[in-house]
Amino acid sequence: MHCIVTAGPTWEPIDGARRLTNFSTGSLGGRLANHLAGEGHRVTLFLGQMAVWQSPLAALEVEHFTTTASLSALLEARATSGPMAVFHVAAVSDFCVAGAYVKSVEGNLEPVRSGKHSTRAGNLWLELQPTPKIINRLRDWFPDGVLVGWKYEVDCGRPGILAAGASQLMQTQVDHCVLNGPAYGPGFGLLTPNQPLEHLSQHQLLVRLATLVSGF
Repeated sequence: MHCIVTAGPTWEPIDGARRLTNFSTGSLGGRLANHLAGEGHRVTLFLGQMAVWQSPLAALEVEHFTTTASLSALLEARATSGPMAVFHVAAVSDFCVAGAYVKSVEGNLEPVRSGKHSTRAGNLWLELQPTPKIINRLRDWFPDGVLVGWKYEVDCGRPGILAAGASQLMQTQVDHCVLNGPAYGPGFGLLTPNQPLEHLSQHQLLVRLATLVSGF
């Protein structure tokens, strides 16, 4: 089975020298790619350029992405109606910079257009807009694929992340959703439509995810 794994963070430019990104090392996606390869699957790993996890990679192909748009382009380029599994582990930036502003002496926000915003101007105001959701396009690109999404939450607690995961399943038509983060607590949860929640350790999760494509 051909498996695509996305791993690590995307980043979005603030200016020519600074970036927005998030706390992702690429470890979980990298470990999953290695485990799938060890099970005999053909694995393509899309790895964030800023991933800091260092370990030998067993994936047949490794391609690096930077921004949300670049990861989206890599996935769209592999679109197929044939058998495929996509594990969307990457931590995609939820926001990109729509504008940067400084405050004038009159208190008005004035746009800043420069290659590197100077700190001498004082505080900088950023206007952030949501990035397009890659997971919303996966079913269009891989209509017959096994699709696994991720839901990482911080503040909503276990009931909140369960609801968010159920919403992801319904709205994006992925087959499974992995839950983790402070809202979930230790370990991982695997949500599948019309099935009870599976609570798993990291190793159990890797083994369980591999079984999702073992019959293809």
